Amino acid sequence: MTSTARTSSGDTAAFASNDVVGSALVEDAIEAASAAAPAPQASRLSFWLVTAATALALAASGTPSPLYVDYQAKWGFSATTITLIYGIYAGGVLLALLTMGGLSDRIGRRPVMLGSIGVLAASMVVFVFADNVGWLYAARAIQGVATGVFTGAAGAALSELHFRRDHRVASLVNSTATASGIAFGAVLTGVLAQWAPARLVTPYLVVAGLSVVVLVGIAIWVPETVANRQSLRSSLIRIQRLSLPAGIRREFAIGGLSVTAAWSVGGLYLALGGTIAKELLHVNNHLVAGLVILAVQGVGGVSQLIWNLTRPAATIRSSALVGSAALIVGLVLASIGLATSTSVTFFAGAIATGVGFGLAFMAGTRRVTQAAPDAQRGEVLAAYFVIAYIAISVPAIIAGLVSTHLGITETFYWFAGITSLIAAVVFVSSAREHNP
Repeated sequence: MTSTARTSSGDTAAFASNDVVGSALVEDAIEAASAAAPAPQASRLSFWLVTAATALALAASGTPSPLYVDYQAKWGFSATTITLIYGIYAGGVLLALLTMGGLSDRIGRRPVMLGSIGVLAASMVVFVFADNVGWLYAARAIQGVATGVFTGAAGAALSELHFRRDHRVASLVNSTATASGIAFGAVLTGVLAQWAPARLVTPYLVVAGLSVVVLVGIAIWVPETVANRQSLRSSLIRIQRLSLPAGIRREFAIGGLSVTAAWSVGGLYLALGGTIAKELLHVNNHLVAGLVILAVQGVGGVSQLIWNLTRPAATIRSSALVGSAALIVGLVLASIGLATSTSVTFFAGAIATGVGFGLAFMAGTRRVTQAAPDAQRGEVLAAYFVIAYIAISVPAIIAGLVSTHLGITETFYWFAGITSLIAAVVFVSSAREHNP
């Protein structure tokens, strides 16, 4: 494999391992990210600082979710607008993936992380001064691009800075930090919005302040791990190629369906978690909205971590079977909880859905990563994550549009049914194959 191929596959794989829940990345893809990296002067402090920065970057992405219902009440827009505001974030991440995914390979991990965290802090300030829906679109777009650029650099940096150069452990820490970060951001916002003053300002100021602290820590204590760096002008924009070799199309199709089922559910809860808590569960509490997101995103990351630690020899097939089954069970339970206005049943369904979300995504990404040829892994993973970001945004937007005609309850039932059908296809396809 050429050095160019190594760089491309590694940086895209590192990006994949970070955003939303990334322990799905297998060890060989992470090793590709650091194959040519110099031995850094790593320390436990530098490793955990980058881990904290990763959690914080994803916390910033989850911060607005419990507040969407407040903006809706304040400015009178529909659920469709909520999902569009949410969806523009995914579009920003996708733009960064396709144009700047390998930026840190060329100009260095440290400057990319510092710049991205600074931009994320600035996006918090945009939220603070938002006085109409246009500001929300702008803030979310900025967040998406900054998060997309950051996660590629941070994923590679974690594998290079681990004090024992253990890339698999770095990947697990990475995935736990990202999932925990999203959950932490939503729960923190829920607490502050419920009990602190100025609920549409305070959460953003807190996250911006934490961003400054992490930025200073990285600037002082995190070393650069890229030896041969290029200038920013010659390295900024490079369009990522997409590739789908003929020999892996079946594996790619199953992996694509798996990530579609998982990420569409995650996107729905992130976009409409507050609305579901308020309108369907009849709970007007910001913390509950945060807990709805925690039940899916947080549980998804923890389930991946526990699965990897307790079943290190688990096959892709077994992960896909358990993940797709858990998605179906979770969506059925959540639908029953909504139909009966029973919070306990709904949260039990959300937790089961979170388990399915984490394992189905992990199985899909491992399937595609292992099936892809070494020289084309970056291009294949880029195509895979294009599907993932379409799945996390477009179904949520469609749900927002449909809900204006059918209502949130009926929309959730239809969404649960279609997603369960996709998960069932993954289950049957996995059950009929030998271990890939």
